Amino acid sequence: MNDYDYILIGAGASGLLLTDAMITDSFFKSKRILLLDKAPKNNNDRTWCFWEKSNGQFEEIIHKKWDSIHFQGENITKRTKIAPYSYKMIRGIDFYNHYLQKVNTSHNITFIQEAVIEIEETDKEVMVKTENNTYSGKYVFNSLFDYKMTIQQTKYPVLQQHFVGWVIQTDKPVFNTEEVTYMDFSIPQKGNTRFMYVLPYSNNTALIEYTLFSEKLLPKDEYEEAIKEYISVRYKCTAYEILEKESGSIPMTAYDFREHHTNRIRYIGTAGGWAKPSTGYTFMSTANKIPKLIDFIKQGSPLKKLNLKGKFWFYDMLFLDVLQHDNANGYRIFESIFASLPPQKVFKFLDEKTNLREDIVYINACPKTPFIKALIKRIF
Repeated sequence: MNDYDYILIGAGASGLLLTDAMITDSFFKSKRILLLDKAPKNNNDRTWCFWEKSNGQFEEIIHKKWDSIHFQGENITKRTKIAPYSYKMIRGIDFYNHYLQKVNTSHNITFIQEAVIEIEETDKEVMVKTENNTYSGKYVFNSLFDYKMTIQQTKYPVLQQHFVGWVIQTDKPVFNTEEVTYMDFSIPQKGNTRFMYVLPYSNNTALIEYTLFSEKLLPKDEYEEAIKEYISVRYKCTAYEILEKESGSIPMTAYDFREHHTNRIRYIGTAGGWAKPSTGYTFMSTANKIPKLIDFIKQGSPLKKLNLKGKFWFYDMLFLDVLQHDNANGYRIFESIFASLPPQKVFKFLDEKTNLREDIVYINACPKTPFIKALIKRIF
């Protein structure tokens, strides 16, 4: 009973979206599928945000959406509508409940709450050992990320998008419910790329995150002091209640995760390099890669042969080279881009849906000298 066709490790965004794609595809109807996660997935441990035109596949579980964004730089303030896009937010608990309900009603999928401690591959199968059991699968999809995967090499820089966020409720209305503060660089940079990110739920409730792009994390109290100061200075508010806290770290690297894949084991999600290297946005990047992976699985080819890299990987690599070399001035890159382009063009480029002519327009909006230096260094 412990033998499966497919074993998926991790019931996060990539694990559950891949499981759901298998549920809805008749190819997998006769397959035995196991989903493993050490957590019950019954608490709101994160939020995912993305931009999208019109209604999409996640509309049923969207918690909040906005039609305007605010960008604040050292020299510019930009508040603008983003139509035809909307900026959307999904709460982790709503995502888990929605997809696990579908898993629990599927006859051929089993969800087991156990921590994976070892994976062994042979020519014919993969053995997945947990604290209590051993399972065998013909193919394994692993979403468990370890920073050791990326820092064992020096060819590509490895930064982190790390953050601490508070959901607060103030005693008076202070938030503009119509717009997201996408990036506010008006805070002290302190040698790193640092900004505030604000998602208003109502005129007195919002998620406020202190976010950095850098190599190392900060002591927890430094994030929280920055949030306190921002609330006090930006909103002139000292009376508020902290309703929820969240924190996280997302790898920002152009490192090629393919060397970890084998014929029978494929890393997915953040562990597979699916986080957008230049921004850390992972949710829609994952959603867009799942159909490509499903098509590849159905072909029966060795899993390591699937290549998801393209021209945008190269663009991201150069951006990270620049950011690593001069992190203190990272805000200047974003300020230059948002000063020159409407957010719709920025979103389209970050969605990796632009053609070469549009790429050039975006690249021309960036500071030239640091990117030319990074390009020359990569070539030679």
